[in-house]
Amino acid sequence: MSESNAVEGGEYSNASNGGSSGSQRQRRPGIEIGRLLQLWFGFRQDVGCVAYAAAGFVLMLFKYAIEALVLWLFIHAEFSPLDFLNPILSAREELVAGAPEWLGWTWFVWTLPFLWIAVTMSVRRAANAGASPWLGLLVLVPVVNLVCMLMLAALPTRRSEPRRTDAGTLPAMHRVRSAVMGVGVGLLIAAGMVGIGIYVFDTYGASLVLGTPILMGAVGGLIYNSAGSRSVAASINLGMLTILLAGVALLLFALEGVICIFMAAPIAVPLGGLGGVIGKLIAEMTIQPVQGMIAVIVFFPLWAGAETLAPPQREFIVMTAVEIDALPKRVWENVIHFPDLLEPDEWYFRAGISCPMRARIEGQGVGAVRYCIFTTGRFVEPITV
Repeated sequence: MSESNAVEGGEYSNASNGGSSGSQRQRRPGIEIGRLLQLWFGFRQDVGCVAYAAAGFVLMLFKYAIEALVLWLFIHAEFSPLDFLNPILSAREELVAGAPEWLGWTWFVWTLPFLWIAVTMSVRRAANAGASPWLGLLVLVPVVNLVCMLMLAALPTRRSEPRRTDAGTLPAMHRVRSAVMGVGVGLLIAAGMVGIGIYVFDTYGASLVLGTPILMGAVGGLIYNSAGSRSVAASINLGMLTILLAGVALLLFALEGVICIFMAAPIAVPLGGLGGVIGKLIAEMTIQPVQGMIAVIVFFPLWAGAETLAPPQREFIVMTAVEIDALPKRVWENVIHFPDLLEPDEWYFRAGISCPMRARIEGQGVGAVRYCIFTTGRFVEPITV
């Protein structure tokens, strides 16, 4: 009796000459796990409607179970399915109030792999269904993402063969030019979203903090891979470079301080890399990606505007009192105005932390306005009592 083994398409084939059935197929657990990881984290494997729906349901249930368990163990807080689906970030901030400081950051890092899976699988599912891959980016938008995922899970497979071009035959100057164009358009998107989100709608919402870095990387990655397919690593690097240059631009134009940029970098830079991969995928999956790209770019400011309609975050009032053993008249003169203070020498003040410089007052008594001048701007205090 002779026996032959072969691995084909992730399946293990065991054929025995002495068997009555002729051949019998068995699955290796290691191979099946590898195929599953390729489905979740890969870039090439097609995503059908059944695989998409099953992965979404199982991963969502797993994520909810772990988060509910952790919140109960550390802060004895109940985490209902409605809390899990609640798109308002302030609601989750209240859940971790009083918890160890590391819990909020751990929660964010824990969410990143699920975000990667949701976006990349949705992009591939949209392409598999014959729709624009840009549709997959709508899974980033609260409330809209649920409708988008249900729709993608229901659409049948209508995929056409993707367009793939070898970038190795392209001149080096062409590759550099496409990289510069990708970064430049990404920076324009950053400028537009910062202007709209902060200066028009006065909000630092998920559209700016989470959606914009991914969109910047995706558009940059698309332009970078439009004429020829670059490597995954190069696309990721381009997306992250776009975010870093946007941070430098915010600093140069004094729109943000160094500390704020450093705090946002661990969040924004990886998301920009994710966007670079998405741009590469879209460039390889569709022949005319520009139409979908324009639609998504127009949609993001609408997302920022919709965030202003969300219930406001809870406000906490903190009152402090200092008792000074002196006459009120003498104290008052030192409260309403004081001469210029010496420039700070501490590095954190020079890095962008606000520091008082001088104060002045206009008017007298109730109705007067006091201006306290800081290194980062001025603080206006009307006199009411």
